[in-house]
Amino acid sequence: MPRLWGSRFKGEFGELSKKFTFSVHYDSKLALYDCLGSIAHAEMLSETGIIPKKDASDITKGLKKIVSEIEKGTYVFEPTSEDVHTDIQNRLKKMIGRPADRLHAARSRNDQVVTDVRLYCMDHIQAIIAMIRKLQRSIVTFADKHQDVIIPGYTHLQAAQVVLLSHHMLAYVEMLERDKDRFVDALKRVAINPLGSCALSGSSLPIDRNSVTKKLGFLETSANSMDSVADRDFILETLSDISITGVHLSRMCEDLILWVTSEFNFIKLDDAFCTGSSIMPHKKNPDVLELIRGSSSKFPGHLMELTILMKGLPLTYNRDMQLDKPALFGSVETIQAMLTLMSELFGGIKVNRERLAERVKDEYFFSVDILEYLVRKGASYREAHDTVGVIVKECLDRGSKLADMSITNLKKYSMYFETDVKNLLTPEISVQIKRSVGSTNPAMVKAQITRWKNRLK
Repeated sequence: MPRLWGSRFKGEFGELSKKFTFSVHYDSKLALYDCLGSIAHAEMLSETGIIPKKDASDITKGLKKIVSEIEKGTYVFEPTSEDVHTDIQNRLKKMIGRPADRLHAARSRNDQVVTDVRLYCMDHIQAIIAMIRKLQRSIVTFADKHQDVIIPGYTHLQAAQVVLLSHHMLAYVEMLERDKDRFVDALKRVAINPLGSCALSGSSLPIDRNSVTKKLGFLETSANSMDSVADRDFILETLSDISITGVHLSRMCEDLILWVTSEFNFIKLDDAFCTGSSIMPHKKNPDVLELIRGSSSKFPGHLMELTILMKGLPLTYNRDMQLDKPALFGSVETIQAMLTLMSELFGGIKVNRERLAERVKDEYFFSVDILEYLVRKGASYREAHDTVGVIVKECLDRGSKLADMSITNLKKYSMYFETDVKNLLTPEISVQIKRSVGSTNPAMVKAQITRWKNRLK
């Protein structure tokens, strides 16, 4: 196959070297973006008079035909091509002949490849944003259907206080909103056009880089040609955002994995997301959730891989940067699959209301409510904390309950106890008496659900 750089060399590039350096087997994922970038570049070369209009027309027609084949999945990459750029250039030459040779004016593979990668990131970041929004809608729908369900809340994986299941669900929605915001913000730094920077110093030809910026949907034109081809910080930022989103999905999965166990038995998953055991016929394993949780570990690995790859590189382009693509592509494809699965999974979760209603009866869930009751009556916080702590300890030691204690006995612990303290010993009252903004109060949670439903339309 013809090379884009071969005229200076007499000898052949070694077969082992080809196998080690050629990248078309993975950078072929950039084919569509390579064509779109080349179409905009050809149009600009024609508009500025650098190449004849007829040649530019032939180039764009040929590239649009290749785009059609790529979109249909019928384009076949030559395994002997060095990279996606060479493959498309060679295919275009076969299609239209000599006009194809004009396409590379005022362009290097250095700025060409980073243009392709930026377009790829722009496209897939917007897809990820849409997928996060879809997952948020799925969770909000689930929360809306279960507004009356009360569950144990945990710290240190120890039962702590009762909360609404919908309140717990909305915590995920808030996390995902920040994830979405990070991706939206990253687009400002991703959508910068490097094309026309050439190898590193720019071009002496009268190109119009701003025209290409508009054609390709970039937000601005890069200001320094060396920076344009030398850095991949926009990929690092994208991988960082993916890593944080992966952490949130993993934690979400861990909650659901715990809840589906026989020990918790809070929920049941749809069979579509579970598998069985080859030896234990009774098993129903949450394999999809476990694999999402496990797959999230890839993201920080890819981020560190590329961070370390970039940290010692001198300006400007170095071939090491070719290795940015497997880390990027793998992370993008995995997070998109995870988000899609989670969106579907929430639609099939069944809540075990009976089990949860039984689980939240334990009066120790209400110890903070009793503490704050004493504070409202006039006790200091420390006094109230110590009082409730002593009562809890003695009830545990005796195997008794606070609900069974008379007010006379309770007053031995604190003068502030009145008969109305017994009203606090139900999960429904515990969530209703919360007043702080952002709490598990049913009215506040209902308002938040309404807010999210409107926001996510």
